[in-house]
Amino acid sequence: MDAGKLPNALLARLLAKVQPRDPRVVLGPGIGRDAAVIDNGGPKLLVAKTDPITFAIDLIGWYAVHVNANDIACMGARPAWLMTTVLLPEGSSPDLAESIFDQVLDACRTLEIELVGGHTEITYRLDRPIIVAALLGEVERDRLVRPEGARPGDALLLTKGIAIEGTAVLAREAAGDLARLGMTTDEIQAAKDCLFAPGISVLREAMAACEAVRVHAMHDPTEGGLATAQYEIAAAAGAGITVDAGRVHVLPATRRLCDAAGLDPFGLLASGALLLAVAEEDAPMALSAMHAAGVEAERIGTVLPPGLGVIMGGDIQGRPVPRFARDEVARFFSERGD
Repeated sequence: MDAGKLPNALLARLLAKVQPRDPRVVLGPGIGRDAAVIDNGGPKLLVAKTDPITFAIDLIGWYAVHVNANDIACMGARPAWLMTTVLLPEGSSPDLAESIFDQVLDACRTLEIELVGGHTEITYRLDRPIIVAALLGEVERDRLVRPEGARPGDALLLTKGIAIEGTAVLAREAAGDLARLGMTTDEIQAAKDCLFAPGISVLREAMAACEAVRVHAMHDPTEGGLATAQYEIAAAAGAGITVDAGRVHVLPATRRLCDAAGLDPFGLLASGALLLAVAEEDAPMALSAMHAAGVEAERIGTVLPPGLGVIMGGDIQGRPVPRFARDEVARFFSERGD
């Protein structure tokens, strides 16, 4: 198999083997589900998430915290407690371990998360550091946002634009290749800077929207970009989606990088954008709340009844949204020979 997520058909077959036994598991594994929900008997539900970081070596610890926090936020929850497993290649310097640790602590301070444990070791046959984070958060019982909650007729909103993380990762990991493809030093730096402005965290807009309206579903577009996120949110809800491509903001740095590298921004790693489904009448209030929080947001489409597919074009006469067997970042590195 190629690098990237498991094919949905294979993943669905594997997940079908999971037989729920504990009634305290409110939400377990499933396609389009990025976090679990557990009822521990208290006034709040516990939300649990784990994700590895294998790209972005220069800020791998920082990424690990933010990427996991995004999926906690997509459940309407606030991230609270973090554990990390850090695997370092043989020959790594103490400075590398200290740098990763400092990045984790810095991101935790920014998001008010407590680092509560983890594990670090030197591991043979690695050519780069790998970090796996496990993050816990809490949400009020009546404020949980479920991934399958999108309803036909809902407005589909998108924050910031695409594809923030993929743009930053490629600029930071493959600057030399991008220069050979014609990008200038200033263009590459602008792509690197996307990591911080507009940034890959969606916590602020998720909390703002949830405080303003009843959000039906949220999704953080990661591997496979916005296109894959649309299919995932539609599959989880058993619904269709239509998106007006002209309303999707593609960051200028992303557009330039994709043009140079022959990539499709809709299939490029897109953490930093938040996809929300809200009732049609709540869309103006949700957008206003996110704007007030300092986050740009736009209505890009509508949730459709089942059977109408995932469509690009703004109405039900549009063309199917392209499917990506793997993220465009993974394709770039594979074709480059890494």
